[in-house]
Amino acid sequence: MFRACLCIQRLGLSIADLYIVTLNDTGLKLNDDRGRNSLLRVCTMDGRGRFEQDLSTLMLRLAAGMEKEAEIKLNNLRDWLLKLQKENVVKINHSVMELVCAKYLILKGYDVQLEYGLNELLTCDLYSTKGYGNLIVEVETGFIPPEHALNPLTYLSARLASKIIRYSSFAGKFALGVPPHYVLSFPNALAKPPRRRTPAELEYVKKLCDLYYHNPPVTEEEILNARIHEIYLIDVDRARVLEIDPEAYMKRALHKEFFSSLNDEDKTRPKPATLFDFQEKPEGPAK
Repeated sequence: MFRACLCIQRLGLSIADLYIVTLNDTGLKLNDDRGRNSLLRVCTMDGRGRFEQDLSTLMLRLAAGMEKEAEIKLNNLRDWLLKLQKENVVKINHSVMELVCAKYLILKGYDVQLEYGLNELLTCDLYSTKGYGNLIVEVETGFIPPEHALNPLTYLSARLASKIIRYSSFAGKFALGVPPHYVLSFPNALAKPPRRRTPAELEYVKKLCDLYYHNPPVTEEEILNARIHEIYLIDVDRARVLEIDPEAYMKRALHKEFFSSLNDEDKTRPKPATLFDFQEKPEGPAK
């Protein structure tokens, strides 16, 4: 409806003219006072058309320099996403991140499937296999449902913890995919190897997940064995992926220099725009 109003404005119509404008499935139809119909396709584009156009634009970026076999695999994944979009299963901001990550994994020798069912309850974003091993990647955009507008950080922490706990049990390796501008807020305990988690940390994670996820609830054994192996920073703008260890990610995300202004001694260093661009200082003896 917003696009229709813009189109009406561009056509120079007044509020009094609105009764002659109608929307249909193919575009904006303008009925003039002489009974002629003008179909103005350029003024409107439905969600499906925009989704397809955005994926086509992204594919031009991704296909540059790819070998034919890899490009065919990526095109098949795009076609699968287009099918799912017609069924209202996927959204564009999520799908473009999946495709960028899929290219990265394909070039590393993985066979990749998108929106893959693990059981009757769980569907993962990327399911990849290579040899006898498998890798699951869950993409996180940081979306907050309106019902959690007053507790976004707690809700996100619980959602991420639940994903790590539930999905990692199906994978030899599990990773979260995230845009560089969004800092993941999962509990620090899950970034550690399981053997280094304390009973108090396990109890905290259990209580956090139980706030929102209790059908079924996560078990202490699942929390103890859960593991996130990698985090993928997915840069859609530049169509590339940076792979980082979870503990290194948490250190990078919490580094004071990332969020604070440059101090006097660091004026020569450009401040990073995102976590993707951040580079830690080499450690050495203090001067």
